[in-house]
Amino acid sequence: MNLDQKFIDHIRQFPFIQKNERQLVAVSGGADSVVLCHLLKNAGYDFEMAHCNFQLRGEESVRDENFVKGLAVSLDKKLLIEHFETETYAALHKQSIQVAARELRYHWFNEMLSNSNHQVAGKLPETDGEPNTKNLAYILTAHHADDNVETVVMNFFRGTGLNGLTGMDVLFRKIFRPLLPFRKREILAYAKENYLPFVEDSSNANSDYTRNYFRNDLLPAIKKVFPQVEENLLNNINRLGEAAQIYNDAIQLHKKNLVEIRGNEEHIAIFKLQKQAAYKTILWEILQPKKFSAAQTDEAVKLMSADNGSYIQSLTHRIIRNRRWLIIAPLQSQESNHCVVIDEGVNTTAFAAGKLHLQNNIQPDNFIISPDKNVAAVDGNLVTYPMLLRRLKQGDYFYPLGMQKKKKVSRFLIDQKLSLIEKENIWVVESNKKIVWIVNHRIDDRFKIKPATKTIIKITFKQ
Repeated sequence: MNLDQKFIDHIRQFPFIQKNERQLVAVSGGADSVVLCHLLKNAGYDFEMAHCNFQLRGEESVRDENFVKGLAVSLDKKLLIEHFETETYAALHKQSIQVAARELRYHWFNEMLSNSNHQVAGKLPETDGEPNTKNLAYILTAHHADDNVETVVMNFFRGTGLNGLTGMDVLFRKIFRPLLPFRKREILAYAKENYLPFVEDSSNANSDYTRNYFRNDLLPAIKKVFPQVEENLLNNINRLGEAAQIYNDAIQLHKKNLVEIRGNEEHIAIFKLQKQAAYKTILWEILQPKKFSAAQTDEAVKLMSADNGSYIQSLTHRIIRNRRWLIIAPLQSQESNHCVVIDEGVNTTAFAAGKLHLQNNIQPDNFIISPDKNVAAVDGNLVTYPMLLRRLKQGDYFYPLGMQKKKKVSRFLIDQKLSLIEKENIWVVESNKKIVWIVNHRIDDRFKIKPATKTIIKITFKQ
């Protein structure tokens, strides 16, 4: 069976790809993307083309762009081209060139899938106006089976776990890879049989790049010992894909039983986690989406027997030992650490944790003090405006209601048995450099309502 028929039989398995819907094909000009375009055209699918010029290879990058323009003309297809300042982006984000190029490429794809506006860097005179990305169905890439083998081997050495050994997905969100079952040799043979020209990327011979090293050096060396290594790995990808489905179902069940969601935090009872036979693996799967590395799993395990308040953190989250719990919480952003001024006459003040609603000039006659900890009632004559709503600072102290001696707020919070994360989320209302209220906890005794109080301010906190 020729590749045209095999391709048709394969793509028919995906009914979301319709012939009358407009697809966008990522075209580099290499053999893989050129063959994909011809297979789609021969099969009767409607598509347009997109080319990324990363401006990394000088004249060769210009050559590739011009080749793709000519290919679009020969196929009578519209073409969208984007130029990227890849080296600048990589330096700015402290990334390798490969990672930067991948990010730029997929960011552009996602923009197009979101129907964003784009600057067209290249337009063919033969097309009917500029290509657009409205009503775009899917973006098709030319990844093939050999790419999948390289990805799995790299993931194995990176230590990405079982899911990393299942290879690339045929469909990821709206990125579709229709050539994934086909070998590179089939693609090259098709190009040769049909006299299809394509361009070669000279950087593919440079083994300084990680993928090229695996492709050019490591896998050929392994083939000397195991000649069928690529076929074996492709078979493993299929088997492990099914195993991963069972594994992921089990992990989701464990997460459901172990993780308690409290606001934006995840709480895990240590004794329940320790009862699980494979608790390290379960913990890794819980932590991995929060940017924790595989090596940090052992550190997280040590937290279960560490001192109260001990923690480790990733780029985005922190996991803290709080008595009988492990608490996973997002790191506080700088934006949430600002102070908010409460001017006189302002009824509602919004801040990172919620809103404060103020009622001024309440007469004390028949006023009933609420037991709700989200409500504070203070003597209005003792408050000086503007008040300040801010986060807790080191050294803060106040006179807890009912006490005549001052107490450090940090000590008060320890007595309240608050976790480290809860302490970090504490806000206070301040007047004339004195704490009026630890929001959601206790007012200062100096501002309490007395028999001589003439006017009351009621402050209500709503998350």
